[in-house]
Amino acid sequence: MSEKPHRRITRRQFVGGALAGAAAAVGAPALLRARNLNDRLNIAMIGAGGRGAENLRGVASENIVALCDVDANALEKSGAQYPQAKRFADFRKMFDNPKEFDAVVVSTCEHTHVFATMLALKAGKHVYCEKPLTFNISEARLVRETASKLKLATQMGNQGHASNNHRRVKELIQSGAIGPVREVHVWVNRAWGFQTEDAATRNKDIVFVTERPKEAVPVPPGLDWDLWLGPAPARPFHSLYVPGPKWYRWWDFGNGTMSDLGSHRNDLAFYALDIRAPLTVEAIADGPAHPEIAPATMKVVYEFGPRGGMLPLTLTWYQGEARPKILVDGGFIPQWPDAQLFVGDKGMILSASDKHVLLPEKDFEGFVRPAETIPNSPGHYAEWIEACKGGRPSLANFEYAGWTTEANHLGNVAYRVGKKLLWDATAMKATNAPEADRFIHREYRKGWKGIL
Repeated sequence: MSEKPHRRITRRQFVGGALAGAAAAVGAPALLRARNLNDRLNIAMIGAGGRGAENLRGVASENIVALCDVDANALEKSGAQYPQAKRFADFRKMFDNPKEFDAVVVSTCEHTHVFATMLALKAGKHVYCEKPLTFNISEARLVRETASKLKLATQMGNQGHASNNHRRVKELIQSGAIGPVREVHVWVNRAWGFQTEDAATRNKDIVFVTERPKEAVPVPPGLDWDLWLGPAPARPFHSLYVPGPKWYRWWDFGNGTMSDLGSHRNDLAFYALDIRAPLTVEAIADGPAHPEIAPATMKVVYEFGPRGGMLPLTLTWYQGEARPKILVDGGFIPQWPDAQLFVGDKGMILSASDKHVLLPEKDFEGFVRPAETIPNSPGHYAEWIEACKGGRPSLANFEYAGWTTEANHLGNVAYRVGKKLLWDATAMKATNAPEADRFIHREYRKGWKGIL
């Protein structure tokens, strides 16, 4: 528990090692892609409780051949449903015999996503990984670049991307229904993280905490705390970290609402407007960043350049109690608690999960919708399973999801640095803030860096 973190590896070393290890292994899934769509995949589940249990239900149509969880209680519960599946506490050991499965579902906490995902990619396995794809920007870049070179089916767990509502909004924007889009506002109602006790009560936070707990409490029976910590710096167990999603507010384990719900709510803007890397990012919050805990309330402003004939764009993110002025002042805009507002030269589109509306509504009376050109989804999990069997690639694949993950993490980086960032996506650097590097990369505990 007292090991010092190791030196950070470079992106070239990381991707190079991954591709070298994967070269021989990719042959098996390449053959798998020619299989009959009615054949069943052999799937290994990394994470069997919480989100893992939900994902297990999502892929239950296939053969579940391996289950892994650091909590023996979660493993026992899921194992009772799949008695034929082998059980593991440490996912690294699961890859000692990778020929036993075709695909992997990763449902761990985000600070270990990259390790499970990269082990799977290096073994030539199709991968489904929960959102956010990785813990930080450099990991997202590494996963995206590695996955793009391998003929494997990948998908991030942002379920809304498979919604037909997403497709219809994209078609409206492509048709020019609201004219060129120059700004997007995205807001979410959740307010968990660093805030006053009054705000925590008002916002129904699941816990209230403003400092790292100083006392240690007994580790719950069945939980392997050292394995749960994985690559993160060692610290004593406390009930303020687990069970999930308490951990997501702590910088050592997660990145708060920005990376979590950003994977869902910013997704539609990236999809509909072909967004990739921003030019600048600025975060606005009350007071300086807390060294341990992500903020409950924050606003982040992204500036994007022109893309494929589309105009430059400003995307503004609001979490917690922050709200766009256009929503507060514009009486004709429905007060939906979580939504995306696309502002075009000829009108607006307000969208949320499974619904959307053209605004102002009176201006679109008698509007004839464009023809549906984007096929409806067979379902979030079905998209990935179909892709694993040689069907259409899933739309939320790692090539796409890597970009959205990077941008969401950048919002937190700007907040933690405390200045507007000028972003060089190619170099993966904030050119005006070298101090941002320590939030873009991470050092890992002994025993973890080497597996990448």
